[in-house]
Amino acid sequence: MSKTIKLRKGLDIRLVGVANKVKTNAKTPKTVSLKPIDFHGMIPRMLVKEGESVRIGSIIFKDKYRESIKFASPVNGKVQAIIRGEKRRILEVVIDVDENQEATAASPINISSMSGEDVKLKMLDAGLWPFVRQRPIDIVADPKNEPKAIFISAFDSSPLAPDLDFVLNGKSEEFQAGLDVLTKLTSGKVHLTLNAKSPANDVFKEAKGVDLNTINGKHPAGNVGTQIHHIDPINKGEFVWTLNAQDVALIGQYFLTGTYASKRTIAVTGSEIKDPQYFEVIQGTNISELLDGMIIGDNVRVISGNVLTGTKIAQDGHLCFYSNQITVIPEGDDLKFVLTEGWLGLGFDKFSNSRLFPTFLTSKKKFTLDTNTNGEERAFVMTGEMEKVFPFDIMPMHIAKAAITDNIDGMENLGIYEVIPEDFALCEYVCTTKINIQDKIRKGLDLINEECM
Repeated sequence: MSKTIKLRKGLDIRLVGVANKVKTNAKTPKTVSLKPIDFHGMIPRMLVKEGESVRIGSIIFKDKYRESIKFASPVNGKVQAIIRGEKRRILEVVIDVDENQEATAASPINISSMSGEDVKLKMLDAGLWPFVRQRPIDIVADPKNEPKAIFISAFDSSPLAPDLDFVLNGKSEEFQAGLDVLTKLTSGKVHLTLNAKSPANDVFKEAKGVDLNTINGKHPAGNVGTQIHHIDPINKGEFVWTLNAQDVALIGQYFLTGTYASKRTIAVTGSEIKDPQYFEVIQGTNISELLDGMIIGDNVRVISGNVLTGTKIAQDGHLCFYSNQITVIPEGDDLKFVLTEGWLGLGFDKFSNSRLFPTFLTSKKKFTLDTNTNGEERAFVMTGEMEKVFPFDIMPMHIAKAAITDNIDGMENLGIYEVIPEDFALCEYVCTTKINIQDKIRKGLDLINEECM
């Protein structure tokens, strides 16, 4: 049965630099990359060597401990480098892109005649399985587990997030095919959650074979974790699979054409972007040419993802696997005069969740914010700040403390199986302790995975 949810807690961070609804086909990049570090806890076993040629959809590496999970090349090209870090950990596989990017001819795949196991094997062999993520723990889903439900969010409420209605406009057939695939993978329900604040387009409204839910509220209303908590919470021993809406369409495109779909639409956003807009890019694309001439400032931070949960990358770096946006904001490491822009300033240009600055009187003003946290770590004391923006029936301060102290019983009793780091992004933003709470929750989940799963 479909549900309608009203959130009373949350926070919308209003930033300058939302993408205009204009879509451009980006130039074919010189390089793309596949980063094993994008898939938490996965140790790759390489199947190609430097200098070896690859084609669209050919397998680059697989999970060393779950060898059925494979990762595919998004382009035709040649492996330029396998970049390693400490203890020879593989950080990135860089591929030189050929001029000819035509995929090998293939035939459509008839979904209706396939069993759930057949669909799963086809996705695994095609390198599509990494799109499917598992809760608890937030890792690439284990194909041996049976999910009690699959969740897809039809909107993203994070700062400067891409408009999925615009991104998927005209892709009803691909999206529906992706949903048909997912319904084969679970005996439970496939949930698609819409934004009650704005009417969804036909791609989402007319979706078949799913439970259509609606949710109304501030960020993190668009986070799939918030939706799971209010629709079908996770208990110990249960598994829920989640996918990004655009990835559902990419899976559907594969089954409709028989070829690996390697292009996605991303939003290039932020106050330091001259003309924020949408681009259709190849997965893992090098962003240097994409951002050429678009960045306004000299001292900026480029983020693959949004400002709350994204990953810092170089201006000549590569898009992360799960990112649907690039955000560019001021670095914030310049000195500020204490009486104007410092802590004694009146704060007419500052965003605040409290009533510390007069800008709380304006509900539509957008802000140019930088990465400066204005302080170092402080005592972790009860303030009530987290509870105001955390729309779960869970005590965020207590579960964060349990994670910091490696208290397994405390984490289990407080609901660690329901949360992942991104659910605490707003808590981290509003908390005056300056502690990296997302990192603490990640380490807590790793301990739970090691000791209790």
